[in-house]
Amino acid sequence: MVTALYASVLAGLIVWLSFKVINQRKSSKVPHSDGGVDELVIARSAHSNAVEYIPITLILLALAEFNGASAILIHIFGTVFFFGRWIHANAILNESIPGRVRGMKITFVCIVGLILLNLIYVPLL
Repeated sequence: MVTALYASVLAGLIVWLSFKVINQRKSSKVPHSDGGVDELVIARSAHSNAVEYIPITLILLALAEFNGASAILIHIFGTVFFFGRWIHANAILNESIPGRVRGMKITFVCIVGLILLNLIYVPLL
């Protein structure tokens, strides 16, 4: 199943972002939440945003694959979505509004594309 590749890579992105949060907590000596520390607020925002968008997109990707979408389409959507999430996460961490916008546009194009792909491939019987 091709989706497993993207689930693994995107899980790696989430783990990387988790370590960003952990390192900020350690350096700021904040045991929970964000303690009002700007760097920790930013790290938590990057992590939580990834956790919000990655699961539903992986579900849509897996369903499209399960319902017969070609491996090429799954790779295209998976790769583009990963780069959209990577761009967005780095933009949050670097406080770049244009990068955040670009990353979210890519994310939404993938989600909407997968919605449409699933509607095309959905078994009606």
